[in-house]
Amino acid sequence: MFDALHPGLFVGGRWIGLDSRIPVGNPATAETVGSVPAGGKEHVDLAVAAARTAFGHWSCTGPGERAEALERLADTVAAREAEFARTITAEMGAPHDFSLQVQVRLAVDVLRAQAALARTFPFSESLPDGPPARVLREPAGVVAAITPWNYPLYQITAKLGAALAVGCAVVLKPSGVAPLNAYLLADCAQQAGLPAGLFNVVSGSGRTVGEALAAHPGVDVVSFTGSTGAGQHVMRTAAGTVKRVALELGGKSAAVALPDADLAAAVGATVASAFANTGQTCTALARLLVPAERYADAVDAAVSAGSRYTLGDPTEPGGHLGPSASPEQRDTVLEYIRLGVEEGARVVLGGLEAPDGIPAGLAGGHWVRPTVLADAKPSMRVVREEIFGPVLCLLPYVDETEAVLLANDCDYGLSGAVWSADTDRAVAFARRMRTGRVEINGGAFNLNAPSGGYKLSGLGRELGRWGLEEFCETKTLQGVR
Repeated sequence: MFDALHPGLFVGGRWIGLDSRIPVGNPATAETVGSVPAGGKEHVDLAVAAARTAFGHWSCTGPGERAEALERLADTVAAREAEFARTITAEMGAPHDFSLQVQVRLAVDVLRAQAALARTFPFSESLPDGPPARVLREPAGVVAAITPWNYPLYQITAKLGAALAVGCAVVLKPSGVAPLNAYLLADCAQQAGLPAGLFNVVSGSGRTVGEALAAHPGVDVVSFTGSTGAGQHVMRTAAGTVKRVALELGGKSAAVALPDADLAAAVGATVASAFANTGQTCTALARLLVPAERYADAVDAAVSAGSRYTLGDPTEPGGHLGPSASPEQRDTVLEYIRLGVEEGARVVLGGLEAPDGIPAGLAGGHWVRPTVLADAKPSMRVVREEIFGPVLCLLPYVDETEAVLLANDCDYGLSGAVWSADTDRAVAFARRMRTGRVEINGGAFNLNAPSGGYKLSGLGRELGRWGLEEFCETKTLQGVR
């Protein structure tokens, strides 16, 4: 059990014990592995007050001091990376190697990147033309960070690192599915010597804690990552106090193999993206568009590539996939597969059957077979809606004009990919895609590049200098350079 690590809410640099607690389940075994406090509106008030007090001091510190604090926090998390990985594996089911290498080490890299940006960010710049004027970027104030369960520590650090780097204070509401790592991070913040009240953690329901944060007059910015429906509710709730809102929401991203693409490479990379983290990634490439004349080969390649992905015990090392993070998420994924079949899609890999080879002790877990659906049509719900599970849909296209139309025929616009033997051709196609990020021939993730979406995928950007700007107000001083 993990309760000993989470004695209470973390507010104003101290732990507030509560009798009311929320159980946290292990998705591989369906057993309870711990619990966290169930905070209420009164605890949100305390946390916001503590953050406002801390902001008064922190906003006056220099970028170098803030960078040093973030570096200390990164060092503290890195020193306890094995503990973080075990915790995340236990609460949301990511296999050990993935938890360590992606869930934890990526979060540490984010903190280090934000620390480096704090030292170089243009907090003050003089305008070269016209009468003398200086533009200042100042910290916006208190940030409410509301984070999801799929990459719990990374999503926290992407918000926390940027907010602290520019001089803001933070109140975090972590996901109820995977909240344990947030309290471990709070312990690290205390260990790293972050000022009291600069980082506060209040767990609880979205209806209680999340709404109280979004509506709170003492909160200046709400940064939310989660479903589009929940993001719309956050936006409406925050509107009453006219505060800034940043939203990273759902996705249904398309990978496009152009006629001259290396088909095996394109299919293999797309399958890897669709199945990574058991498909629980908002930027997952969930649609693969291929030329009609190569469609049969693409289906065979997807089956071959997908067959290499197996399910296994998340506590064991290896490249296998884990369970869905909750029984609700598993049921959602299975319902979409069932719906896809009813709509006419053809299951060429995986499907609704219970997976083979799951150890007896894990039989009660929330398992879903990695699935490939062929013969998908643009009108199908499995093609249009975010499933958030290991399901890839294959669609043929006649020419590049149709490929662009199919790629953009989506309510979302978070990510995408283009494959071609000609990089310029791929870039030209990518420019026509209405999405916030496009991988060209498998281009690697860059922590200093902005991440965010078009359309129902959200507002604003995270990471890089663009992520810092989300937590800044802009002020002009007239008459001085």
